[in-house]
Amino acid sequence: MSKEIIKLKNIQMVFNKKGKMFHEEKKIHVLKDVNLDIYEGEIIAIVGESGCGKTTVGKIITGLLKPTSGEILFEDQNIYKFDIRNFNKTRELVQFVQQDSYAALNPVRTIYQSLSAPILHHYKKISREELDEKINNLMNIVGLTPAEQFLSKYPHMLSGGQRQRILMARAISLEPKLIVADEPVSMIDVSMRLSILNLMSELNKKFKISFIYITHDLATAKYIAKNGRICVMYLGEIVELGNIDDVLKNPKHPYTKALIAAVPIPDPKIAKKAIDIPIKSMDITGLEHRGDGCPFYLRCPHAKDICKEKNEDIIIGNRLVKCCRLEEIDREGS
Repeated sequence: MSKEIIKLKNIQMVFNKKGKMFHEEKKIHVLKDVNLDIYEGEIIAIVGESGCGKTTVGKIITGLLKPTSGEILFEDQNIYKFDIRNFNKTRELVQFVQQDSYAALNPVRTIYQSLSAPILHHYKKISREELDEKINNLMNIVGLTPAEQFLSKYPHMLSGGQRQRILMARAISLEPKLIVADEPVSMIDVSMRLSILNLMSELNKKFKISFIYITHDLATAKYIAKNGRICVMYLGEIVELGNIDDVLKNPKHPYTKALIAAVPIPDPKIAKKAIDIPIKSMDITGLEHRGDGCPFYLRCPHAKDICKEKNEDIIIGNRLVKCCRLEEIDREGS
């Protein structure tokens, strides 16, 4: 087993929302009991529908959000017990690549300025020659050559795929151990998506950088994490976690089955024979006043009264499934 980099332990995230009345305040429980271990050099794809908490998990991992409760352990140490200097030093080892590359780059700064800013902040005594050499090297790594053709340009002068490569270059400039990539290919041309995914794979192999790949697209998740794990989320909870091939070929949780069944099939002959998406309702459990029950209860075709009150983690080999009726469902399906 590789070395553990980051461990999320019992993470809860609650946002306060003003109600219709001035004095009224609602507590929106967006993450509940999230536990996740991230190892050196691995790729984890976090998937789920919009609003399931994927991006919130990513922001907590990168330090953009502080969880309401729970621990984040970096190399077995709770980062929130660090002093500010060590906290910032730790956070530099975890970088974030945003979905919207145009919004992520300052429109009035050249590409050179955007890349040099974090390097100058981190390496206080770096010379201009060393800085230029490092930036040129970064541009070569992400495939933007010759570098001088891009460095004097502004973000609006580059394509979406080129801007995404610049974000990758900026992310690796501080030699991180982990990169959280939030929907990095969803806003670029389909023809360019594969090249960005291949770049991430190359960075993972060459520099042993771990990746958290956040997406709602199972196809790209399977491609980028083909030798890694998949984490399926529903309404702020991890409902299934395991080797991506095992999960996609033999899903255990009812939500994972529904998610896979919802993927369009390009062959019309096969599509006609496809089974219906296995859900009983379009109703979604509210995020207020969450109890101990299963969040998928209202939509699950296998739900019983016990599911309103109980939900538990079941370990099957190297896979985690959060379902108190898993054994009964397996027997029903056999």
